[in-house]
Amino acid sequence: MMDAFLHAATSLENDYVKKWKSAGKKIIGYTCSYVPDEILHSVGILPYRIRGYGVGDTAIGDTYFGPFICSLPRCMLQLAGERKFAFLDGIIITPGCDSMRRLDECWRKANDDIQGILPKFHFHYGVPHKYADYTIKWFYDETVRFVNAVESHFNVRVDEEKLRNSIRLYNESRKMLEEFEALRCAEKPPFSGTEALAVIISGCAMPREEYNALLKNFLEESKALQGIKNRIRLMLVGSANDDIELVRVIEESGALVVADNLCFGARLYEDLVEEQGDPVFNLAKRYLAHNECPRRYGDYKKRLAILREKAHRARVDGVILQNIRFCDLHGAENGLFERDLEKEGIPCMRIEREYGPLVEKGRLKMRVDAFVERIRQKRREIA
Repeated sequence: MMDAFLHAATSLENDYVKKWKSAGKKIIGYTCSYVPDEILHSVGILPYRIRGYGVGDTAIGDTYFGPFICSLPRCMLQLAGERKFAFLDGIIITPGCDSMRRLDECWRKANDDIQGILPKFHFHYGVPHKYADYTIKWFYDETVRFVNAVESHFNVRVDEEKLRNSIRLYNESRKMLEEFEALRCAEKPPFSGTEALAVIISGCAMPREEYNALLKNFLEESKALQGIKNRIRLMLVGSANDDIELVRVIEESGALVVADNLCFGARLYEDLVEEQGDPVFNLAKRYLAHNECPRRYGDYKKRLAILREKAHRARVDGVILQNIRFCDLHGAENGLFERDLEKEGIPCMRIEREYGPLVEKGRLKMRVDAFVERIRQKRREIA
């Protein structure tokens, strides 16, 4: 069971993607979790979260972006330039941050020199920076524009009843992942944080029906397993991370990642989509509301409350606040989180890292080892 999740989480064109393409079906990649998967699913298109995983170098990304910018979009562009996303029939880019917004223009520019790396369907999906009545309306109009673009390009129609069915299917996933979350933060979790991240990421890279079936069986099997105990319990927070090796490095230090607040993590499945009323409006409302990203203005206290609640629910011993280098949003907010959580007696460690081939695992492991030892020393002093 875990092998299926690990395969999907550690390969771009996995077996599920290959099977889908061999059947003549379409795949659309997207860069951010603000994009409603259900719309694509309802017309028989596989939604696929674009990643920068597996890059060997960033020569192409550096050429069009420059080296002094977040390494996540640079790695994505590198893979595009290497034609690693040739299986995609379309891309959706959202301005999650300025670096990701530039991926849209840089990918287009790179396509002038490396012909064919940009799919024929490419859509810039704007997302507001606040959550309010007027921004929900704005995002609803943007989502209608997205629906119209998909219908026009792929000669399909977004049927209301099929869209409702897709919403129900994805809500089933979210309900099972709530159960998954409860197991993950239990006193003796039946799986590691490395395995947990693989389970979550794989949902972004395979057909939803198959994912739900695998997830249901995984939950049933997990309940019968002997739990992991006597480990330092940590929560991982901050920039996007789809690399299970980062979590593995943390857990090699005698820790267990029992909670997270990542867009490639728990933020993906929190909150259901309303099943009554206009399905497109309900999707716009949920996807704009659920994603507690620091790109959202004025919500710091709310995001701090979410971290505090997760930390207490999962009974964490400490919090790792990581950000990709040049990520001003997470970098600045992590400093505030550290200040406020430490005041409440929750040990925190901030890490700045690179995404992809520039990850310094030795340095990271040394920092985590020291943090874990700090927590153990605190336990000894209390005892």
